[in-house]
Amino acid sequence: MPLQPLALGSALDENLTLHSTLCRREAGAFQKAVQSGDDVIVACTQETRLFAELAQQTEGATSVIKFVNIRETGGWSKDAGQASAKIAALLALAHLPDAEPVPTVTYKSAGRLLIIGPLDAAERAAELVSDALDVTLFSLGAGSKGGLQERRYPVLAGQIGQLTGWLGAFELNWTRSNPIDLDLCTRCNACLSACPEGAIGFDYQIDMNLCQSHRACVKVCGVAGAIDFSREPEALSEKFDLVLDLRATPAFTQHALPQGYFRWDGQDSRTLLQLRSLVGEFEKPKFFNYKQKLCAHSRNNTVGCSACIDVCSASAISSEKNRQQIKVNPNLCVGCGACTTVCPTGAISYAYPRPAEQGTKIKTLLTTYAKAGGKHAALLLHSQEAGTRLLGDLGRRARLDPAIRGVPARVMPLGLFHTASTGLELWLSSVAYGASQVWVLMTGEEAPQYREAVRAQMDVAQAILTGLGFSGEHFRLLEAKDARDLAALDVQLQAMPAQGVAQPAGFAVQADKRATLELALDHLMAQAPATMVTAVKLLKVEVIALPAASPLGALAINKDACTLCLSCVSACPASALQDNAERPQLRFIEKNCVQCGLCVTTCPENALALVPQLRLTAQRKESVVINEMQPYACIRCSKPFGTLKAIESMLGKLAGHAMFQGAAANRLKMCSDCRVIDIYSADNEVKISDIR
Repeated sequence: MPLQPLALGSALDENLTLHSTLCRREAGAFQKAVQSGDDVIVACTQETRLFAELAQQTEGATSVIKFVNIRETGGWSKDAGQASAKIAALLALAHLPDAEPVPTVTYKSAGRLLIIGPLDAAERAAELVSDALDVTLFSLGAGSKGGLQERRYPVLAGQIGQLTGWLGAFELNWTRSNPIDLDLCTRCNACLSACPEGAIGFDYQIDMNLCQSHRACVKVCGVAGAIDFSREPEALSEKFDLVLDLRATPAFTQHALPQGYFRWDGQDSRTLLQLRSLVGEFEKPKFFNYKQKLCAHSRNNTVGCSACIDVCSASAISSEKNRQQIKVNPNLCVGCGACTTVCPTGAISYAYPRPAEQGTKIKTLLTTYAKAGGKHAALLLHSQEAGTRLLGDLGRRARLDPAIRGVPARVMPLGLFHTASTGLELWLSSVAYGASQVWVLMTGEEAPQYREAVRAQMDVAQAILTGLGFSGEHFRLLEAKDARDLAALDVQLQAMPAQGVAQPAGFAVQADKRATLELALDHLMAQAPATMVTAVKLLKVEVIALPAASPLGALAINKDACTLCLSCVSACPASALQDNAERPQLRFIEKNCVQCGLCVTTCPENALALVPQLRLTAQRKESVVINEMQPYACIRCSKPFGTLKAIESMLGKLAGHAMFQGAAANRLKMCSDCRVIDIYSADNEVKISDIR
């Protein structure tokens, strides 16, 4: 289906010129465009390299060049005839400026490589990289062939304790306990021939399970003095920039391995090529921002929310309970953004791109699509690498196979650095902007906990829209490992549109996660179908029950157990729980509650429980009294200083205590001032000065 430059230009508010052979016979038009100084959008990615070379060869070329794929994602589809609105949206997206720069994380590598494995395999690997890297071997035995006679590389041996770190900052801790010192050993093999038990192998270490203490090896070692059975075990530590691990069981068990740590099976040469290139100084974006004052992880050494720690596949997030916060190691962070997706408060947020920039992309796609006449837009979020490749493969297959439809005209693909980096607030904002559905395509490269986290968040989002009366399935997690899997998802991609809003929202995504979520909820509530509005008014439907993963909800309180000690108020990080300076009251603002559970774990009476829900009435944003009690007055001065229930509970618990018998028990019924006065005015009080 030929492109329609007039229709596309109208949707984009500019004049467009159609080129069909821009990378060949019409290359002059491209060269003229890049000399203009204006941004140039090339709506094809196939000849990206050619266009870059043409721009370099063109005198006076100052334009910024961007590329967008409208062929595999739009034109190569059975819906190509209806794809103009989508193509307009993709072009509008390409017009947006690049993400603003963010602070970077720096790695410095001098090429000090540690290879861990059997000595024969480690030496073979070393031969392939030693011309570019400074290699040290850690021997785990001789292997099938043993070490080379010529000692080409430093060799360590012993019991590995711990390997920690990242590119440029690995630290190996091990214990050296073998009688043979590999630094002194000359590999003359005299000890091997002298040992009657054959306890010494071509790794030049003694197997103490075979050794019978003849000490013949000590005698033949002679002047070298490399063998000493009286040597005490020695704990050692050494630093490296890179690690190549040949073991079956790796040093790191997390899904996302540290930068600079590689595993090798002896086959894939790409691993060694990567190693050889990692010498010098490298930078990556600092992918996250963290605001401790919003964090619901810990208060008073009590842990509430640990969602980010649990979901991180790089082990980059740890708890600092004593400081009431989490700690994120930027060197280990791989930028997946899953922590920002599951964080209920927005304390940790995605920084590259920022939430506002991501929101602008989504809003631009959907508003341009609607302006160009498109209907029932489905937003397809995918990774920039594997996801983009799969969509391209699907487009090519649709070109050749009549049974494959390709990417439907109503599906808006949007590449993300990682598919786990968006969550509830952006998905609901997408629906508020006019999306019928939001799909997330995962390709098998994601950690298993990411899929579960995204699925749990989708359950919450779907429960909200279903509860508001919007019909259909709005959110779906798609899984495909290659183009054949994606082609099998054709039926899902062609699924019936879900019910969307009648009037798209105009708000902008905010830097604060909760602020964005509230804006989206307000618009979706205002746009709820008439049947839901009637249910709220006539049937008194006030709340929507939500799944346990919800960051929205209320509190259930057992008033019989609560003593109104207000420890929950000091624990709440979101000011959802408040006291009253004038009266013994516990007040609650449901809108502020993030369901972190800190109040539940802090409550000494176990009187609180989380209730994940969305309240539809105005009460959600109001301060509501959830418990109040009669004040208790001091028996000496009549000043109120606690609640009746709290004092009665304390009296009951201390009734049998030797310190609070007789007149002393009455001090529990006094305010702090009167308690001191009574102690010093009592005639029968034993004072420390009276003790001899």
